[in-house]
Amino acid sequence: MDRISVAPEAEWSPEARHIISGRGDQVTIQLTPRRFTAAEYRQMIQAGVFGEDERLELIDGEVVEMSPIGDRHAACVRRLIALLSRLFAADAIVDAQDPIIVGSTYAPQPDVALLRPTADYYASRTPAAADCLLVIEVSESSAEFDRQIKVPRYARGAVAELWLVELERDVVVVYQDPAGDAYQRVRVCRRGETITPGAFQGTGVAVDAILG
Repeated sequence: MDRISVAPEAEWSPEARHIISGRGDQVTIQLTPRRFTAAEYRQMIQAGVFGEDERLELIDGEVVEMSPIGDRHAACVRRLIALLSRLFAADAIVDAQDPIIVGSTYAPQPDVALLRPTADYYASRTPAAADCLLVIEVSESSAEFDRQIKVPRYARGAVAELWLVELERDVVVVYQDPAGDAYQRVRVCRRGETITPGAFQGTGVAVDAILG
C-alpha cells in the first residue's frame, strides 16, 4: 500500500473521517460535503425528497435537522399568529413555519413572518428576504444557536427586522437595521413594554401578549 501523507491533527477539518486499514495503519481522508443552493433545496422539497413532518433548514448550503418544538414554543407561536393576524392581517400575510429564501445558501423556516401581500400568496415562488416585513424566531432552549447562527445570517441577507422571543429569559430581543453580519440596533424588550415594528409605525405589540 502506498503511504498517504496525513496533515497534522490540528489541521483536520470537521468533516475528516478515520479509516483503519487491514494493516492497522490510520489514514485520514478529507471528505467535502455536498452543499446545495437554496434553489436546489426547494427543488428537493417539491420533489418529495424530505418527509413533510421533518423540521429542516438549509444553513450555509447544508441541510440541517432542527430540534423538536416544545409545548411552550408551540403555544408562543400560536399566540403570535393570533395576535399578529388581528393587528396586521389587512396589510401583511401572516406566515408560520414556512420556508423563506434569505440567501443563496440559507433557507430557514422562521416561526412567524409578516410578508408583503401578493395576489397568489406566494404560490408561484418562495418568499425572499425583501418580502419579509418582520421575521420572528421563538426559542425555548435554542437561544444561543439563534444568536450565533441565525441572527448573523438574517442580517447578511438584509432581513429588515428580526425578533427573537427568548422564553427562558422572558424577553423579546428586537434587531433592526442590518449591516453586514450584524444589526445596528438591538433592543431587549421586557414585560410591560410595547414593540412597534418598523414597517407598521403607529401599531404597537405588547411584550406581555407575546410571552403570555
